[in-house]
Amino acid sequence: MGQRIEPYRIALIVEDDFEVRGLAAALLEETDLKVVEASSAEEALDYLRVHSDEVAFLFADIRLPCLMDGLDLVRTVRLKWPWVRTVLTSGRPLDQQEAGVPRDVRFMPKPWRALEVLMEAEKAAQASRRN
Repeated sequence: MGQRIEPYRIALIVEDDFEVRGLAAALLEETDLKVVEASSAEEALDYLRVHSDEVAFLFADIRLPCLMDGLDLVRTVRLKWPWVRTVLTSGRPLDQQEAGVPRDVRFMPKPWRALEVLMEAEKAAQASRRN
């Protein structure tokens, strides 16, 4: 028999840079959340279409390959799966009003601080325990 994953227990990392994605994954493995990695917004959406009821936390880079960037991904996630706590990151400064980042999405510039990422993930984990 397979292990059953509790609803809202996954941290989904969306980052095209393998090393940065690995660093984020290693960091988030310190939380109570299971870590799933994606290298594009399209790959993340494919995962969410099947497993959205298990995802508590989305940590996504703005600059992603393919047609959708991280901002497109975040807008889609906020509309379809509003319970997913979302953090957007980038190596470039961002004016949230100009970029159209939804208000309830946290922006963290790169290099992000490990403690800030862990705190956001922990908030997502705590919220998932209440649901």
